[in-house]
Amino acid sequence: MKVALAQIASPDTESPAHRLERVRQLLAGFRADADLIVLPELWRVGYNHFDGYPAAAEPLDGPTVQVLQTVARERQCYVHAGSIVESIDGGKLRNTAVLIDPDGRIAHHYSKIHVFGYRSLEAELLLPGQQIQVVDTAFGPTAATTCYDLRFPGLWTELVRGGAEIVIVPAAWPKARLAHWRLLTSARAVDNQVIVIACNAVGTHNGVELGGHSRVIDPWGEVLAEAGDAEGFTLAEIEPGVVGRTRAEFPVLSDRLDDYGFLTQREVLS
Repeated sequence: MKVALAQIASPDTESPAHRLERVRQLLAGFRADADLIVLPELWRVGYNHFDGYPAAAEPLDGPTVQVLQTVARERQCYVHAGSIVESIDGGKLRNTAVLIDPDGRIAHHYSKIHVFGYRSLEAELLLPGQQIQVVDTAFGPTAATTCYDLRFPGLWTELVRGGAEIVIVPAAWPKARLAHWRLLTSARAVDNQVIVIACNAVGTHNGVELGGHSRVIDPWGEVLAEAGDAEGFTLAEIEPGVVGRTRAEFPVLSDRLDDYGFLTQREVLS
């Protein structure tokens, strides 16, 4: 399986419409073979451009997904659109990740459950998602989380219970917490014995510098590829069957209890 991580910058001086066209051209000029191309979180509007969320909002069949559906069909590969500001009923908004199959169909979508509130307006502007899903793809059972979701291992446990072997993570993770990005992407791969494909944004949005360093990590924690901090493509190859072999050789998941709550004891003081 060949994966291409497409790190995208979202400069303040560039409109979302221009950025969509620029990224379309970047993808058209990308000549390497790939089974899956992954983009970052909210790259079209730029995560930290909060004032632009309402104007950039679009339905699942809006312009961003339409452009990437054409890319998927023309290249005959999967394209993970990163995420969009999705408009839903009543003018409400969500941060929704979209996976497109080689026929241009939406294979999977996931609305970010843990919307971010620390020095961010995301939690004020966007509704959290309410469900998770694992979908069968040509390269195995696949799910998605988004950026801040990396900090919540319980969510990942549920994805594995649902059969996930690959988790795609679009992100707009800041450079200031780059060490956490590296730590958490590796930890989620190891503690769930999954392949983590994490694509981060680059550049500066509204005064916040993004971290880049998109990564692909296998179930043993080996970093198969890591980008730098510039816009562009990074390639990785994933060995078929590595998740099944890892889980069979080192059966951590079979030793994991379904619920640890019964172990909690509170001392009763007389």
